[in-house]
Amino acid sequence: MPLILASSSPRRRELLEHAGLEFTVVPSPAEEIHDASLNPEVLCEKNAELKAEAVASQFPDATVIGSDTLVFIDDTPLGKPADMDDARAMLRRLSGRTHFVCSGVCIIFPGNRRKSFHGLTDVTFKPLTDAQIDAYFAHCNPLDKAGAYGIQDNGDLIIESISGSFDNVMGLPTDLVLAALGH
Repeated sequence: MPLILASSSPRRRELLEHAGLEFTVVPSPAEEIHDASLNPEVLCEKNAELKAEAVASQFPDATVIGSDTLVFIDDTPLGKPADMDDARAMLRRLSGRTHFVCSGVCIIFPGNRRKSFHGLTDVTFKPLTDAQIDAYFAHCNPLDKAGAYGIQDNGDLIIESISGSFDNVMGLPTDLVLAALGH
């Protein structure tokens, strides 16, 4: 049975490859919703479902994995920054504080059977100066990452600690995905 990752994220692809799964990448054309009135888990799972549905409709005999990752601070979702000024503002807001990362997943199996779930990880940032933020940006492009950072991209420069799954912060709670797939 073919397995499809409905994402163009190189981080999600890397996580599934590292888990030993054979799959095809088919980026989802679905538009994410940005509804701050939804609780974080519902919002991430709904976006994951939209992404998976858009690809599963094209490949009904495949198992399709959709995922959405957002950073939340003060119950406010931080998606991908619009520009570098927005990225700096996000890291200033996260500086010296604990926030959480939610990755929602929807797996659609042949016959339209579905499993939706999410992973939550607490992330504590070091207190950051503007110079430290600029130094981090010299090593990492923040524009394609929720919250303007990637834990796998020199995360030690900005992150003090995490409580939970490292993979979840990267964009996919691999352990939960493998369990849902029966691996």
